[in-house]
Amino acid sequence: MIPLAIPDIGTLEGEYLQACVKENFVSTVGRFVTRFEDEIAALSGTQNAAATGSGTQALHLALHALGVSHGDLVILPSFTFIASANAISHCGAAPWLMDVDEKTWTLDPGAVAEALANETERSGEDLLHKPTGRRIAAIMPVYTLGTVANMDALGEIAREYGLHLVADAAAAVGATYGGRPIGGLADLTAYSFNGNKTITCGGGGAVVGPDATLVQRVKHLSSTARVTRDYDHDEVGFNYRMTNIEAAVGCAQLQRLRSFLDAKRRIRERYDTAFADVAGVRSFPQPAAGESAYWFSGLVVESDLLPGVAELCAGLYEHGIEARPFWKPTHLQLPYREAPREVLAVTDTLWSRIITLPCSSALSENEQDHVIEVLKRLLTAVHT
Repeated sequence: MIPLAIPDIGTLEGEYLQACVKENFVSTVGRFVTRFEDEIAALSGTQNAAATGSGTQALHLALHALGVSHGDLVILPSFTFIASANAISHCGAAPWLMDVDEKTWTLDPGAVAEALANETERSGEDLLHKPTGRRIAAIMPVYTLGTVANMDALGEIAREYGLHLVADAAAAVGATYGGRPIGGLADLTAYSFNGNKTITCGGGGAVVGPDATLVQRVKHLSSTARVTRDYDHDEVGFNYRMTNIEAAVGCAQLQRLRSFLDAKRRIRERYDTAFADVAGVRSFPQPAAGESAYWFSGLVVESDLLPGVAELCAGLYEHGIEARPFWKPTHLQLPYREAPREVLAVTDTLWSRIITLPCSSALSENEQDHVIEVLKRLLTAVHT
């Protein structure tokens, strides 16, 4: 079976894990945690990072540190993995779901600006959502497939309305925007290092940002808000720290990040080229500004005359190839069916037509050729 997306683990990861065992630092303290935070911060163009146990924890901490709390609303694209909305819910808040831009699949600034102009009002220092009376606390763009959202436009909107900006960059490690790293584009930015991401720690996440005090607060909250070695705690905190073992794997992966990103880009380009002449399908979007991390690759099946995504996935599986649909939008998920939402025309049209194809950084050209050959046969077969 050619898998969809799996880690690329080598000998260096093993060496670093052995160092953890030899030094007897396997929990949330150790030199690899400090090193990983320093290197993620540098990669992000900041000097500040807090490593966490998962990407969801990173998002939750970022929102909590910025004061998102019970009853608030956070603007979120419906076209995202459910963890984005769950992090908002963990704060006692709710997502206000909006559409994505058709060209980038990221949060549409025009939709956000229109909704804020038409459906909000000021009450003292708070911006309220008129239909529900709830305070709007933040905007959370999602860097879909590792492509950065239009952060210039979203930043202007956030400043105009006095809203925090928290970026869900779960799949965007190594991406750039306008020629610069992405860590300073939002108040706080959250990464994930789950097993299917470009680099993995086995799990894990991180929060980065330009404000050292704010990121330090995230780190403080992640460590049960402990202030002394004598078990004094100054607020309700969380046990959200990354382990030294996870960080050791992450440090080794970071040394190979450039080669992973290059491989991901080549894989995307080969799919794009191979299917450019196939009627009824189109490629995944390219970033308007900067360089994507090209996390996943695949196709959009636009024509109803072609097999559907489920049929294509089943056909590929019969030939030893794992392929999957992409995110089912948040507004169609049971926990969020009553969440406030705007018109979701792009999301509703797009989501069920996406098929993701094998894109592990270690995918060989022969394996990719096999995927392309089989999928072309399935797409061009006569169906009655």
